[in-house]
Order: sequence, then C-alpha cells, then structure tokens
Amino acid sequence: DSMAKRMQSCTTCHGPESSGGRTANEVYFPRIAGKPVGYLYNQLLNFRDGRRHYGLMVGMVEYLSDDYLLEMAQYFAKLEVPYPAPAPLKTGVTQATLALGKTLVLQGDQARGIPACTACHGTSLMGVAPALVDGKTARPSMPALLGLPRDYLASQLGAWQTGLRRAHAPDCMGRIAKLLTAQDVDALASWLATQAVPTAAQGGSKPAAELPDAMPEACGGVK
Repeated sequence: DSMAKRMQSCTTCHGPESSGGRTANEVYFPRIAGKPVGYLYNQLLNFRDGRRHYGLMVGMVEYLSDDYLLEMAQYFAKLEVPYPAPAPLKTGVTQATLALGKTLVLQGDQARGIPACTACHGTSLMGVAPALVDGKTARPSMPALLGLPRDYLASQLGAWQTGLRRAHAPDCMGRIAKLLTAQDVDALASWLATQAVPTAAQGGSKPAAELPDAMPEACGGVK
C-alpha cells in the first residue's frame, strides 16, 4: 500500500510508473513529475472544484480530500526522472513563427499588455517553487513551460481564452491569453516545444526558488 501503487491510475495517462509520470510526446497528457508541489496541488483542487474541466481528471479527484490531494502533489513533485528530448518541429512551422514565439516568451509585447512568460515562469522557464511561512504559502508557485508537447501547450492557452480553464480572481492567465491571437498561440507553443530543458550545467530542471523581480501583475490562481 504505497503511494507509487496508488498513483498507478495517474501514470496510466501521464506515463508509466518507471517514467515517474513523465510524458514523452503524447499530445494532451503533460509531465507532472518534478513540478512544484504548490502548482500540482492547486491544479488538483481546480479539477475537483470545477475551475478546470477534463472528464477523466474530474472523475479521479472529485471525492478526494484536500489532505489527500496534497499528498498526491507531494509525491509527484519529489520525483526526479529525465526529460525527453524536444519533439521534431511540426510540419509547416516557419522560422518567422519561431521568432515571434521567442519574442513573446522572453520579452512579451508591452504595447498589447502581454508580459514575457519568463516574468512569471522564471528565467529558465522551469517554474517557481512556493515559499511557506507558518505552514502557509507566501509566494506563488508556477509551472514549468519546457518539456511539454506543443499541442498540449496550445490547447491550454486556448482553454484560458475560452474560459474552459480559469483560476481564482484576479485571473491573470485568462486576461493575458485573451490578448493572444491564433498566430501568437501557435508561435508560443511551437517555440516552447522546441526548447530543451536546461542541463545541470545550465541550472538544471528544478523550479527556481524565487523570481528575480516582482510579478508583473496579481494572479489569484497561483496563491
């Protein structure tokens, strides 16, 4: 009766147990191993409480307690498994598309009120771990954007745009996603999916302990 045994229902979709929850290049099942515990916990709550909608996930967690969802998040956050190499570039993606994606990720588009992805997800794009003070989260927990399939990234941006995915107010990702054009979404997802996860010499795949600067805006969904 171990967590590894109990979590086999999760790894059925997210990857076999031997891969620790790693997804290779499947379309809609993201990697969950090694992501910040606060982020994983918040997303499990979102599925259970109706802020995210995916039938299989809702059915898995709708009757689980806060404490058990936290235990699940802690289990996957502690897993350390290799990341897959970036998938081959999707047919038809141009260098201009990749250039646009890189600009949006690293610089944003201030004229349209779009901050750089790195401003919240960390300069390495591997997310940010939460800080705890007296047992309570005192700093946001952000997910990594690298090591994910292109179509998964595009689908999540689309879900933010349509309201299928949402967060506690103020819903910063919902606001930002609605400013993106279809071309922007394609460019962001394409560029991110082609980037390799940092090596140990480059800082590694762990989430950052903190952001170098304050977040560009308040985000209720990451508390």
